[in-house]
Amino acid sequence: MKRSHASMDNGAVDRRRFLSMALGACAISSPLSCLSMQFAPSMSGSLTKDQRDGMTPSQVIDELKKGNERFRTAKMAPRDYLAEKRSSAAGQYPAAVILGCVDSRVPVEIVFDTGIGDSFTARVAGNVVDDDMLGSMEFACAASGAKVALVCGHTACGAIKGAIDDLVLGNLTGLLARIKPAVAGTKFDGQKATKNASYVDAVARTNVVLSLDEIRRRSPILQDLEKKGSIKIAGAMYDLATGMVEFIA
Repeated sequence: MKRSHASMDNGAVDRRRFLSMALGACAISSPLSCLSMQFAPSMSGSLTKDQRDGMTPSQVIDELKKGNERFRTAKMAPRDYLAEKRSSAAGQYPAAVILGCVDSRVPVEIVFDTGIGDSFTARVAGNVVDDDMLGSMEFACAASGAKVALVCGHTACGAIKGAIDDLVLGNLTGLLARIKPAVAGTKFDGQKATKNASYVDAVARTNVVLSLDEIRRRSPILQDLEKKGSIKIAGAMYDLATGMVEFIA
């Protein structure tokens, strides 16, 4: 069926009006909403320098929260990992560095629904902070431009239990010694034993908070970047049962 010139003209006007409204919405909204969300890509590749540099530390944390929401509601972003691999081969521009536990149930890239090139990831039992981890965080933020340094603990942590029980086992003994201040510094009303899950999780939370203090105290570089507003040093706890990440500092 043929359309009249008038109806075609009206259709063109409607399309122009729609495009004008859409562009206007992008102009007044945040850059993230018009870039198809930095950590939820349009199947075209990894995070770019312009996208990363265009975000504030608070926006990066917001994107991590959105990614965790997608993960725990089974609405994870579709990804082309080969495209991300290809686009990041010549350079990487991660927005965050995440220090997590070695626990197999806490793969932070999946928990936050990030792709190749989106985040630096460091993992060690009990997400403890040592010289090597501090150096890695300084590389990620000061040298490479990441906007967030995140320490992510989790519930039912085996390293936390080992520290509570004074476990002695080769090189692990020295690692667990780094968690002992959290055991001593946890205020808790109830049974202070590893069979009490609430107590274990309370110590894990304290361990994250003390780790943030240690990062600021032992790394003048990161502390200075945070004071300038260039980065944010933050903590979080991941719940193994619910899949939810709670930002605690």
